[in-house]
Amino acid sequence: MDKRSIWKWLILAVCVTGSLMIYSQGVKLGLDLQGGSSFVVEIDEEKLTEGLLEVHTDWEAEDLAKNLGDEIKKAQNRAIEVIRARIDGMGIAEANIYAEKNKRIVIQLPGIDKETRHAAEDSILEVGFLAFHLVHKDNEELVEELWEKSWAPKGYKIQALALPSGHTRTYYVRVKTDEKMPTADQLRGFHAPPAHDFALMHRDVSGRKAYEPVFIARRRELTGEYLENAWFTQGGFGAALVKIKFGGAGSKKFKMITGNYCPHGKKNPFDRGRRLAIVLDGIVFSAPELRTAIYDGEAQIEGMQSPEEAHHLANVLQAGSLPAPVEIIEKSEVDASLGKDSIESGIRAVMYGGIAVVVFMLVYYMLCGVVANLALGLDLVLLPLGMVIAAGFLGLLSGGGLGAKSISLPVLTLPGIAGILLTIGIAVDANVLIFERIREELRLGKTLRAAISAGYDRAFVTIIDANITTLITAVILFVAGSGPVRGFAVTLCGGILVSMYTALVVTRMAFEVIVDKTNLTKLRMLSIVKATKIDFVGKRGIAAVLSVAVIAVTWVFLVMSYQKDPGQVIGVDFTGGSALTFRVEDDSRKPEVAEIRDTLAEAGVTGAHIQYKKSLDGATVGHLLVRTGVGLVGDKKPAGVIRTTILGAYEAVGLTEGLEIEVGPQVGGELRKTATLAIIFALVGIVLYVSWRFEFGFAIGAIAALAHDVLITIGVYCLFGRQLSLPIIAALLTIVGYSVNDTIVVFDRIREDLRDSDLRRKRSYKEICNLSINQTLSRTLLTSVTTLLAVGMLLVFGGGAINDFALALCIGVVVGTYSSIFVATPVMLLWHGDKKPVKKA
Repeated sequence: MDKRSIWKWLILAVCVTGSLMIYSQGVKLGLDLQGGSSFVVEIDEEKLTEGLLEVHTDWEAEDLAKNLGDEIKKAQNRAIEVIRARIDGMGIAEANIYAEKNKRIVIQLPGIDKETRHAAEDSILEVGFLAFHLVHKDNEELVEELWEKSWAPKGYKIQALALPSGHTRTYYVRVKTDEKMPTADQLRGFHAPPAHDFALMHRDVSGRKAYEPVFIARRRELTGEYLENAWFTQGGFGAALVKIKFGGAGSKKFKMITGNYCPHGKKNPFDRGRRLAIVLDGIVFSAPELRTAIYDGEAQIEGMQSPEEAHHLANVLQAGSLPAPVEIIEKSEVDASLGKDSIESGIRAVMYGGIAVVVFMLVYYMLCGVVANLALGLDLVLLPLGMVIAAGFLGLLSGGGLGAKSISLPVLTLPGIAGILLTIGIAVDANVLIFERIREELRLGKTLRAAISAGYDRAFVTIIDANITTLITAVILFVAGSGPVRGFAVTLCGGILVSMYTALVVTRMAFEVIVDKTNLTKLRMLSIVKATKIDFVGKRGIAAVLSVAVIAVTWVFLVMSYQKDPGQVIGVDFTGGSALTFRVEDDSRKPEVAEIRDTLAEAGVTGAHIQYKKSLDGATVGHLLVRTGVGLVGDKKPAGVIRTTILGAYEAVGLTEGLEIEVGPQVGGELRKTATLAIIFALVGIVLYVSWRFEFGFAIGAIAALAHDVLITIGVYCLFGRQLSLPIIAALLTIVGYSVNDTIVVFDRIREDLRDSDLRRKRSYKEICNLSINQTLSRTLLTSVTTLLAVGMLLVFGGGAINDFALALCIGVVVGTYSSIFVATPVMLLWHGDKKPVKKA
């Protein structure tokens, strides 16, 4: 074994060790698989009203009463997006956040420890209002007067502290560290001159907390609404800093402020320069002197006690400010939303699917199947490492920096499982591509070593192109998306990195050992799909009629069903609806979620979210939470049917009537907007990449096939009477990745055949395309079979939401296989026409 091979094996050993170390930290499960913590917060209506009257100075009492309801809804929507951004920034992925009636918002966080829960509480409660105020031009004299007259706010005392330089300086210090201190609002009038407020700036003096008084103008020079970005960095001697950047109008305003009040500025021509206080929620973080005009719109905030505090501040600033303060009115623990039965059946299905794929690869590819199964096993082992690398890289792209929060193993949820399934499909596809190429080279009479080398070389470009298009999709989904879209993207990116490494590097290493250490001269494989000469392109007219008919019929049914009852088509995740809470008097007798789901299904209620929850304040009584959408059950509202059904079936075992409230959608308007933009950007990215690597006509074919697959999957899925929900969105994203990957493989063979001068002289575009589709047919069918083996087990053995998810995936895989043959290439041919190809430079 040469030195180069030794290094390859050493790198593999290091990667496996690193991934196992990540595994040892435990896999974090999402709310759907494990449950977690839940908060109910309420918007402070009084503070919101004060803010509205400050903005609308002409409003009378009647105007306020007329508009308050709409303003509360706007405030709820804004608060949901701000809180979601803050939670995402803390590294707590896959949170459920939705509005309730009466100014309330429900925030459910997946299994987190006590410390993280407290940090999340603090982050949720912060208003996060950033403002810049000028410091009083005589601030030093005013502070000196405080010291001379021994004026100290309640809870503080004046004390001289030693500085590292050996000098002493006077500060305020806390009298009792465990005593509740006055708020910023209570302090602001303390000996403040007219039009100014008293504020305290936190300082760390030789490891001791101290507070420097600052008198700031009440008038705000600039607010955080103009903020473009905020990120953590480190200054001299490792000091924790937060850099902020204003964009557009904010940058111009910041330039004007700093230009006006720097030494010899326009409004400060004879002074040495003013200080500008950076204030968050009434707390002064720093008050630097303005030495010169700042033209790039950047500034930095100092005064944080630790990197963790700086990360937290950057996260709050980047997420934005709440429209009004919020108060936590309920804390509880919630069980897994999928239910124990769904999780157990899902685990069984994944195991059965994995065994089926392993057996198939062994039977069909024999020794090559052993190598492929080794690669699949390594994919699962190395996946955590790939996900951590992907999370760190994607965190950088989205401005998250290299903080500890951005580089961690993502939370595993149903969308994450979708990403893993797609990863397995892509990994199997890469191995099948390589093995089929090796088979072709062996048929040409090459030696085993030469056939293996040529097979990898020929498959390399195809695998890279197919994976990069999927990777582009995943990266754009992460950068432009949020919530579950991001979780799916991280898992998919990590899986692609790992599967490419194992397929292109590790399996080749294994084959090199086989060739060097054995006397094998050929590799035996089954060949169920023989060489074909089917005129696929000639049947494009029939295929087009079939596709249009299926899309038309299913979507007419979908639209009619939606018009009759939106709840039949769209689930509570998107529409909102009602939440019913039942008291659980006896925890030992409570029915399983699966049993409740079956009972409700018999009554005609499907798609309900069912969870048990228990208060964190030590209460012994738990609750059953059932969320349902806006659809009707017959001619009755689902909430009434649910109440009657559950009380009738389970009141005897301790479920008693509780509260019914109106809830908003988990996927709010802003999240729908970002997810839609993410998909649009992903499509643009695919068009640009495919146009660069192939031609624009190929890009049109790929997008047509993708749109075809999504439309038919949604239509057929709803034809089965199923609802669209968040897990189904994850399935659709998976289908997008699968469709692009499948199509690129066919296109790559077309490109390769176009480079054959003999073929170009003798055949038209149509004939070459037909030849290429036939050449890749065995690979297309084999990949679909292995993917359906895994997904089919989820469909057969998975229950609840997992069954819905698997059904959508099965439809998508079948349709994706069809479109790569009958849609992508024919659409591309419409662009080129039936002409003799011209070799591309």
